[in-house]
Amino acid sequence: MALSGLDIFKLLPKTNCGECNLPTCLAFAMKLAGGQAKLEDCPYVSDEAKAALADAAAPPIRGIVVGKGDKQFKIGEELVLFRHEKRFINPTVMGVRVSDTMSDDELSAAVEKTKSNSWERVGQRLEVKLLAVKCESCDAGKFKSCLESVRGMCDLAIMPMTEDPEIMKAAIDVIADLNPLLYCATAENIDSMGALAKEKGLPLVIKGNGLSSLAELSEKAAALDLKDLVLDPGTRNLKDTFEALTAIRRAALISKFKPFGFPTIALPCEETDDIFFEGASAAVYIAKYADIVVLSSPEAWIHYPLQVEIQNIYTDPQKPMAVDSKIYEIGSPGPDSPLLVTTNFSLTYFIVSGEIEASKVDSWLGIVDSEGQSVLTAWAAGKFVPETIAKFINTSGIAEKINHRKLIIPGYVAQISGELDEELPEWEILIGPREAADIPVYLRNYVSAGS
Repeated sequence: MALSGLDIFKLLPKTNCGECNLPTCLAFAMKLAGGQAKLEDCPYVSDEAKAALADAAAPPIRGIVVGKGDKQFKIGEELVLFRHEKRFINPTVMGVRVSDTMSDDELSAAVEKTKSNSWERVGQRLEVKLLAVKCESCDAGKFKSCLESVRGMCDLAIMPMTEDPEIMKAAIDVIADLNPLLYCATAENIDSMGALAKEKGLPLVIKGNGLSSLAELSEKAAALDLKDLVLDPGTRNLKDTFEALTAIRRAALISKFKPFGFPTIALPCEETDDIFFEGASAAVYIAKYADIVVLSSPEAWIHYPLQVEIQNIYTDPQKPMAVDSKIYEIGSPGPDSPLLVTTNFSLTYFIVSGEIEASKVDSWLGIVDSEGQSVLTAWAAGKFVPETIAKFINTSGIAEKINHRKLIIPGYVAQISGELDEELPEWEILIGPREAADIPVYLRNYVSAGS
């Protein structure tokens, strides 16, 4: 029986310390009862209380770990339907499907392209982490050989795909120590597939034929004491998959329906032969609410925008992405190098610093604390104004590192140059370009003019 908020409150330390980011222990207890907080957010709860609150503290969607090493990932543990309520926890993982019927060259090329899908964006690493290896040959030996090849070529998490328990057993012999995600158990093979997963302690995808059969299959898996499950509703078109993923998340979070309290997987690679529609479907499933999305193509052009979508959705909306406020050295600047200034919004910093690097002009870049807001937003909010910029320049120590007194400000806030002149009377305020893409030309002209 689920504990009420008052039942949980009685077991809490009642310090009202606020370290859980809530004002009182009672507020924390209510959030915990509603599945909108985690017990570990309270640093003072006793071991006895942890034991008593184990069920109440468990997230409504179980957390599942797949893979080993650097490409290991965790999915699930989500607490809210909408990111503005709190934030989403574990980002959607992108995967690529390959087949044991591919030639050695085709397989090698697909794996290499999948491995290369890794990008640095605003200080975060975006990458594909899962390789789904499908048995289309119906040959256990060939499937096993394919998995051996894949294992030797990459360190990605692996999802062997077959509904034949004997073939899956051969796969497990090769990759069990890599903590693969087994795909999949169905109503027909749940006993044997479940036994394999339980014996090796591996996570298992259960595949239904719609929501009703998926719920029945999940209940049967629970009866077999299988805990690390991933749900595939078995739908294979955009409308039905979208509706199923949404219904599963709502049932788990709102209705606390335990059979659906697990992460989900979507396979647009099995829904269409149109790669563009496949990518569009993947974008929908990332938003609502797939934990794993598997594509048929390893091409970067389809994966990169989806990775950016994931990054945007899983960024905490209540905590702006910001870099430290300080003077950054771009290249190897000296006493005569130009000095630019902008805000500490991460995207602004990485775009501006990237354009400065592209210019090949060693520069100083001053980052003013704007509470993670972009230039125009920060200016409108009074966070990137002459007084703030002047205080930053005067306290940054940059005056001791350069011989000149010239400060380049973003062109979008050219209107503040007059007031900034008054705040920094010893400095010459220069108006930089409005668009970051124009920075390289501006800096090269700056240097050639001897400014």
